[in-house]
Amino acid sequence: MLRFVLRSVTYLLVIVLCVGAVGGFGLLFSQKDFWANYRQEPLPSLQGLEKPQHDPQKPTVAILLGNESTEGLDFTIPYQLFSMTGAYNVYAVAADNQVKTLTGGLEIVPHYSFAELDELLGKSADIITIPYMTMFDSASYVPVKNWILQHQDTTLLSICAGAENLAVTGLLDGKTSATHWQTMPVLTKNYPQVNWVQNQRYVTNNNGKIVTSAGISSGIDAVLYVISKKLGEPVAENIAKELHYPSYQFVKNPTVEPFAMDIRYSTYMLNNAFQWNKNQVGILLYNGVEEMAVASVFDIYSDTGTAKVLSVTQTDQPIVTKYGLHLIARHNMSSPPAVDKMIVPGTQANTLAVEEAKIWQEKGNGQPLRYVHNDPNRFIFELMLEDLAKQEDLLTAQHAVKRLEFRANDFHLEGNPIPFETYGVFLITLAGAILIAVFVDKWIFRRKIAKHGVQHST
Repeated sequence: MLRFVLRSVTYLLVIVLCVGAVGGFGLLFSQKDFWANYRQEPLPSLQGLEKPQHDPQKPTVAILLGNESTEGLDFTIPYQLFSMTGAYNVYAVAADNQVKTLTGGLEIVPHYSFAELDELLGKSADIITIPYMTMFDSASYVPVKNWILQHQDTTLLSICAGAENLAVTGLLDGKTSATHWQTMPVLTKNYPQVNWVQNQRYVTNNNGKIVTSAGISSGIDAVLYVISKKLGEPVAENIAKELHYPSYQFVKNPTVEPFAMDIRYSTYMLNNAFQWNKNQVGILLYNGVEEMAVASVFDIYSDTGTAKVLSVTQTDQPIVTKYGLHLIARHNMSSPPAVDKMIVPGTQANTLAVEEAKIWQEKGNGQPLRYVHNDPNRFIFELMLEDLAKQEDLLTAQHAVKRLEFRANDFHLEGNPIPFETYGVFLITLAGAILIAVFVDKWIFRRKIAKHGVQHST
């Protein structure tokens, strides 16, 4: 009996160690590709970039950028929505003027440093929006934290896991707050002074001066809520209609059934750990592209663990988005990357990217261009999620829906039922681990038999 137990434990340990080591290695690199995908290529000249014209008669919204990596949709959702009102000066603001990185691997040039914006305004920005900014090195976040504390009396709006960046300041202590459901276990442990809730798309405190939103698309509701309070309900409704956003009812009533872990999350983890042959998805950037459209490609594809997004522009110079962001791609048409598919983002890509499309047809690697946002009557998330399901599988796309906390139910996903490659690699790895365990068991057993035989003969 003891021998059986020892052999079983040996098998279990060897299998767990082998599968865990292989999967952990894959998970590490997949997560790094999304959360720490920093630029290695040299930066182009940034001389002559024009800042958005400042109107002293308008209130100002500052959207923060971190010193490490800033979650793309967390940043672009408030940037685009506040810009669409036409009522605000909307700026990308960081601790300094250095180029910053958005998740998945895209660079952005801040409009102003903290010091420059303070000097320009002579007071706090009227609204400070806090996306999720990684804090692998806590010291790198200190300048951002201090600036938020310096302006804590203004309206503060956190998007998704940006609630952690706000919680670090202590300003959420004793308050009810929302955040992304995946970060809830960590945040409830690290910030027990905060009353974290899971059944609200957004939560308000201090008479609306502090607003925290749940996961990604909940940030749309939170921003529209703030807009409705600042500028009136019709303004917020018109923006939702222009975007074809299908869930405006949550702006008025943010209460929802909370999400919980299920098999889709295990698929997400397995994709990150064992999907080694990732699809190379190109994204063609051009002047005038909508900010949320760009970020949706990076967020919805890159974080699945099944794809890597490669940004391409006509030249190495920054492009200017619809509302004045300067984005820097990693590749240009003179040396285009090899991709499995090439996406042209944006609802007006057919007319705004004509020249870029022509050059890609001449210099690209033969992949046809895919205009994934060209349905004028659909919300961009729905189109991207449907495309993801066809490219990958239903379980992967369903987790992406859940990760976005996208609660619309009037779109349909079609594709393979499961990620066959992911589960195939996992099973092969498991089989290899079992073979190693058998070898280890026989090696130990044979040594014992041999040793026992020698002792018995003496």
